Amino acid sequence: MKKISLSIGVFLMILFTACKDQKESKEEPVRASSEESKDITELSDSPRHHEWIDLEHDGRTLKAFVVYPEKKEKAKPVLVIHENRGLNDWARVFADKLAEKGYLVIAPDLISNTVPGKELTSDMDSPDEARTAIYRLDPEQVTKDLDACYDYIRKDPAGTGEVAVVGFCWGGSQTFRYATHNPEITSAHVFYGTAPEADSLLANIEIPVYGYYGGNDNRVNSTLERTKAQMDSLGKAFEYEIYENAGHAFMRSGHEANGEPGNKKAHDQAWDRMLKFLK
Repeated sequence: MKKISLSIGVFLMILFTACKDQKESKEEPVRASSEESKDITELSDSPRHHEWIDLEHDGRTLKAFVVYPEKKEKAKPVLVIHENRGLNDWARVFADKLAEKGYLVIAPDLISNTVPGKELTSDMDSPDEARTAIYRLDPEQVTKDLDACYDYIRKDPAGTGEVAVVGFCWGGSQTFRYATHNPEITSAHVFYGTAPEADSLLANIEIPVYGYYGGNDNRVNSTLERTKAQMDSLGKAFEYEIYENAGHAFMRSGHEANGEPGNKKAHDQAWDRMLKFLK
């Protein structure tokens, strides 16, 4: 009997320990990646003024991130459209770095309040959930959201009222599409995004469109010859640069400390080119 009691005691001790370890492992917090931590630190250490704003339209509340430059003069406003991962920390770091160059920046979170219980991209459980939310968006809603951002930043007394648009990946395609809708923007900067196919849409463009593409991104680059021919035939300005040895999303990848050399080089060259044309 003593041996049986001892065995039961040992078994219960092992079972209790296993359950305790299992419970503790479930409660262990999910840690951000080193790159995410770096982006959060960059944002926290920035001396520039950051704020979240609510833009109300059509019964919807759109969240947008605004960054003010540190300068005496009025700043040119820029509307930044995020990639298909939503308004993540990298997108906000880009907005901050653009403000560092003297621009007044608004970056909407276009999937904000589109998923029940998820106010911001940062509330999504994973990048995949953010992508799913992106591709469920109604294009008309996206246009109205961008109009709300354009109107807000154009009227900001700290800005000049001359708004340019910059977008990445899905946001690059939205930038091209928005240029067909709003003739008042000053320029459109399309990073590895495709253009609308209809001549009837492209014919509405009144401003120069600048493209930035990675040499190893044939999925997107295979559309460029057609788009260039369409824009030329319509008398519209479309100038693009292809950066060799760079892939899709080279602006985000090139920002990372361990990014591929081709992506890092393209990142730096594209920054310089964009700043030249934003002026």
